[in-house]
Amino acid sequence: MDYVINLLSVSLYEGLAYGFVTLGVYITFRVLAFPDLTVDGSFPLGGAVAATLIVSGVNPWLATLVAFIAGICAGLATSLLNTKLRINALLAGILMMVSLYSINLAIMGRSNVSVLRNATVFKQTAQLFGIKSTTILSIIFMVVLTIVILGILNWFLRTEIGLALRATGDNGQMVRGLGVSTDMTTIIGVSLSNGLVALAGGLIAQKQGFSDVGMGIGMIVMGLASVIIGERLFRPRGITTILFAVIGGSLVYRLFLGIALRLGLPPNNLKLSTALLVIIALAIPYIQKKVRGEWMPPAKRM
Repeated sequence: MDYVINLLSVSLYEGLAYGFVTLGVYITFRVLAFPDLTVDGSFPLGGAVAATLIVSGVNPWLATLVAFIAGICAGLATSLLNTKLRINALLAGILMMVSLYSINLAIMGRSNVSVLRNATVFKQTAQLFGIKSTTILSIIFMVVLTIVILGILNWFLRTEIGLALRATGDNGQMVRGLGVSTDMTTIIGVSLSNGLVALAGGLIAQKQGFSDVGMGIGMIVMGLASVIIGERLFRPRGITTILFAVIGGSLVYRLFLGIALRLGLPPNNLKLSTALLVIIALAIPYIQKKVRGEWMPPAKRM
């Protein structure tokens, strides 16, 4: 019983924390139809900024906010490469991702920075409320933060700017015909997306006790897997249910990984397992259509 409770609690915390990455990926890939690979660089950027500032004596709450802003700047750079210099979206993301590796090293001064002996948002919150169990505190903290961010996103995506942003991914030509700058909506969306990803990186770095330059490898695949799982399992309709489904997909994904690890899957194979999971999730609709087509009576195929 303790084994199950521990598995669920860890999966719940990690699912909520990495859920911000999933939200960021959802905004670029689903809302904007923008294949942004900056995520693999902006996630460790958030961790690097937060950890370095905390070690330097900066308040962890302020350090986390600066990490979020740093992610916005990374997304801004990617979107400007695409909208102003007309560099292909995929290539712009790759260029920024590669650049951020060196930038993150320069920020930390070495490959990793430890914050185990420093104050973090989790430690300060635990002291404030007198909670000794860091696991319970982390879950409560992430639940509250997730609800707040989901509420803000739900409100934002219903504003005029948010509706224009959503329309840009569906039909950019129509949006331009209505006098809305698709360049501006792309800049806003990509910047916000990477801000959320960097926020997740800053929180994860504080929870695990260190920031590492390689902690973002495969993050884009993880985000895509969570988005796809959420869409397939919960079949959301409407922006509110979509946002909750995205977080739900992250929770299911982390639970899947937790079970796989406890069943003996080598940690080195996690990235491969994630890629296979994405392939399966993407292929299921096509396979279902093929099966229905093969089993449909000849008269109904006409």
